[in-house]
Amino acid sequence: MPYRMSLKPVSTHAWAPMLAWTKTLILAASAALSAPTLATTLEHTPMNRIDTIRPDAPALAGYGDFQIGVRTLALVDERRVDILNTKPGASSVLYDRELTVEVWYPASVPEDEASLGQYIAVTRNPAITATLFGRAIRDATPNTAVGPLPLVIISHGYPGNRYLMSHLGENLASKGFVTVSIDHTDSTYDDQQAIASTLYNRPLDQRFVIQRMAELSADQNHFLGGLVDAENTGVLGYSMGGYGLINNLGAGFSDTAVRAPLAPANDLLILHAASNPHYRKSLDPRIKAGFAVAPWGMAEGVWHREALAGIHTPTFYLVGDKDDTVGYETGVRALYNSAYNSERYLLTFINAGHNAGAPMPLPWEMLESPSGKGADHYIDSVWDNVRMNNVMAHFATAHFSLYLKADASMRRYLDIRPEDVQTNVATGEKQEQKVPEPWPGFTEGSAVGLTLEKLRRGERG
Repeated sequence: MPYRMSLKPVSTHAWAPMLAWTKTLILAASAALSAPTLATTLEHTPMNRIDTIRPDAPALAGYGDFQIGVRTLALVDERRVDILNTKPGASSVLYDRELTVEVWYPASVPEDEASLGQYIAVTRNPAITATLFGRAIRDATPNTAVGPLPLVIISHGYPGNRYLMSHLGENLASKGFVTVSIDHTDSTYDDQQAIASTLYNRPLDQRFVIQRMAELSADQNHFLGGLVDAENTGVLGYSMGGYGLINNLGAGFSDTAVRAPLAPANDLLILHAASNPHYRKSLDPRIKAGFAVAPWGMAEGVWHREALAGIHTPTFYLVGDKDDTVGYETGVRALYNSAYNSERYLLTFINAGHNAGAPMPLPWEMLESPSGKGADHYIDSVWDNVRMNNVMAHFATAHFSLYLKADASMRRYLDIRPEDVQTNVATGEKQEQKVPEPWPGFTEGSAVGLTLEKLRRGERG
């Protein structure tokens, strides 16, 4: 079946009431301050915090014990096929593909030097640049005493950029991971090109960055020297990042996808197809865990169900059940059910759409913009972004700690019993009834709106 990408023009009218409501809350809070306090607050308090942890956040959502450093690297993959300039019927054009990545890592930062870190990020409306604030210190000295550490690759959607999930990059680094978020060329907010490039390059970009991180860790003269354990790598992919991840976990694309109208010319997508006898040889065995956030493609015919049997890597799926971009029953749930050769989890945000979990909160600069163009990229109609980010950080911490660090204590946060039998004493008689239990790590009532399921290897949904 043909691709059915949801690349709709932004409609600001649908989000106008929510934007107005958000502004009203902020203005009401500001009005409660005295004039001198207000001036001080607006001058010194940043609005775009990516490190906010709500009081009702689950236990593993908070930052860890490590101080965090961050650096930006420019990587080049030489002689990649240039999808945008390769013509039908002609030989493939080759080029050097440049990728910018953000690297977070445990750092040695003296207490008296610790300060608020910041990022300058292009937004979904490329005319607006946002200043984000977190806890990572730019160019801080790596804490080499704790290495080597598992690697986590973060891969954004179409379009997106390396800062969209910066909240998770920082969070995991504070817990003893090296996290690397990719700016996928041809797929960022200010460099969005034809989807054919993303369809071809996304699996390759993820594998290339893993390899480069391994090489840089082997270079003792590099700041990453000895810091990265690439043999234990996790990949977190959102939307088109999830599309690339599912392919890299072992699910080859269908021949229908290879020949789809939006696919690259000359059947170049066959490189990643199940029918290609060399496809599985290209997979990277260092990927030991996957975290697929609303992965795109299943509902569009990118995979036949039998191809999902090729996944053997433990995978955590996260999605909103009202996601009309990737589909729920025919999309992410179908992926989860069909990957029966892997241990897997499915976390569903009830009534959430495609923005469940991954995007950072709406930047203040976009909230203040007259049109609100691009704001819908960061907003869910039902769920608060900070709550969703906290929930995702909790489960990403548990999943990657279990499968990349072999921390068996993390299983209790993943193998959840939704109900149990409790004995009540009423009117002098014992009566057994099923009552919901708080999930491990969640306070009572704070898992409302969430469902978590698990299927073991060999179990079919």
